[in-house]
Amino acid sequence: MPFGGNDWLALTQEPTLESDLPICDPHHHMWDRRPVRIPYQKYMLDELYGDLNSGHNVVSTVFVEARAMYRPDGPEEMRSVGEVEFVQGMAAAGATGLYGPARACASIVGHANLNLGDGAAPVLEALRTASPNRFRGIRHGLTWDADPRIPNGTYDRPSQLTEDSFRAGARVLARMGLSFDAWLYFPQLPDLADFARAIPDLTIILNHVGGILRVGPYANRDHEVLPAWREGLAAVAQCPNVYVKLGGIGQPRTGYDWASRDIPIGSEELSETMAPYMNYVIEQFGPSRCMFESNFPPDKVGHSYNVLFNAFKRLSQGYSTTERAAMFHDTAARVYRIDV
Repeated sequence: MPFGGNDWLALTQEPTLESDLPICDPHHHMWDRRPVRIPYQKYMLDELYGDLNSGHNVVSTVFVEARAMYRPDGPEEMRSVGEVEFVQGMAAAGATGLYGPARACASIVGHANLNLGDGAAPVLEALRTASPNRFRGIRHGLTWDADPRIPNGTYDRPSQLTEDSFRAGARVLARMGLSFDAWLYFPQLPDLADFARAIPDLTIILNHVGGILRVGPYANRDHEVLPAWREGLAAVAQCPNVYVKLGGIGQPRTGYDWASRDIPIGSEELSETMAPYMNYVIEQFGPSRCMFESNFPPDKVGHSYNVLFNAFKRLSQGYSTTERAAMFHDTAARVYRIDV
């Protein structure tokens, strides 16, 4: 799979739609020297702003942890503080306006191991100290599948959401007024619903429309996969403390061939492909709990930033002005407490 890079993406050019519509991109990463992320081993301010400045009116973004720039030594549980220190500096550089008008990394989502239970508190305090004006919460990777063809998360544990120690750590997060980004696969959605009901004062943001899988053991099984995804997502949507990010379909795990095409996908086809997923999620959660995300650069292997947000604008045409404002900007700005 070639994952073509910027020169390949440039083969598909189209005008930006509704270029004045304000956007808060609630999910992107930054890293350097990342050999497994071919061809985007480097995604720093220049690369990020190259996408943010490609036509859409992106006014702010949220950085989400990606195990980048960890401290090389010290207590294991504290090493993730290095990532927030790194992004705090990148955010300050972006705020100068030198790179473009967007306030990149206006909010920062770091990482703390919630399996530490009450022991997560010192890590969370250190993360807040590293970024007193931008740190808003943490993401903890929950992705797990029994089949070795599906990559598991850092902790490689099947049922973290149900464990007492993890829930104790999550309650610390809630007491500190911090949010929890949940990245998991669709078979884990029932566990997330139970977790959300157990800790109703914790703000939870479900990543990538709930982790659809259409590769490996899930390939050619849409007749089973999609009903299970819909059922799990509907259960999560019943929890008013859960929000959802609309995106993440561009990753190869969803089973689409976009990254291997001679010519990159355009926004019309992309919109038509994504619409059944996105519209179902919006129907379940309501626009006030939904936010369109880029998930760049992981999703960049399949389409450009301009094409992606054009596709979002196309598929959301049937919603009201207020509903679209929520999904493109207002929900993310409210949840992540961004005042730009």
